[in-house]
Amino acid sequence: MALDPSRPNPLIRLRGVVKVYKTAAGDFQALKGIDLDVYPGEFLGIIGKSGAGKTTLINMLTGVDRPTRGEVWINGVPIHRLDENRLAHWRGRNVGIIYQSFYLMPTLNLLANVILPMDLCGLYRPGRSEQRALQLLRMVELEQHAHKLPSAISGGQQQRVAIARALANDPQFIAADEPTGRLDSGTAEVIFRIFAQLVEQGKTIVMVTHDQALARRMTRTLRLVDGCIVDGS
Repeated sequence: MALDPSRPNPLIRLRGVVKVYKTAAGDFQALKGIDLDVYPGEFLGIIGKSGAGKTTLINMLTGVDRPTRGEVWINGVPIHRLDENRLAHWRGRNVGIIYQSFYLMPTLNLLANVILPMDLCGLYRPGRSEQRALQLLRMVELEQHAHKLPSAISGGQQQRVAIARALANDPQFIAADEPTGRLDSGTAEVIFRIFAQLVEQGKTIVMVTHDQALARRMTRTLRLVDGCIVDGS
């Protein structure tokens, strides 16, 4: 297929990605030769039934797990070739990850939760990291709760903090695995609008969802069935 010179290079490129897990019952092939390009500024939805391979695919994109075979390139970096230390360093500076569970540190207030990834990566001076964390909490309309513990706010608010934390190091793209799965429809809409605003600002988002209505509002959707991409738009 001829290359379109007017189209930017993919931010994310997967070629022939296979993931096999060893189980007591034998080998289980979670991904079966995935080829995928995601371009800068896309809001890509990944849909499919439970066990289709959606979370495994997200783990390939973020370097949380490695392919058994195949290549994963993120902004020109072959992350499938990086050793564990280099991969962890790369992940901390280039990817924001949001899960269905919020994984906030329960003994840290909201501000400290957002500052934490900045401190771990050492990208900002202490004063600057606090300033940036407050800006991010303001963006998700939680600045007034900055000094509260996670237990003092609702689940939807905790997910908004998780979004702010995922943006802490200004990542190239955001991977979200069922971020609205445990939320009511109204709160899910709030989270989706935040994602849509981030895409308008130039972020690239790959989001796993079971919500067909939300998926239809994304730039593009892919359907996974038994570890294979069967259709997309």
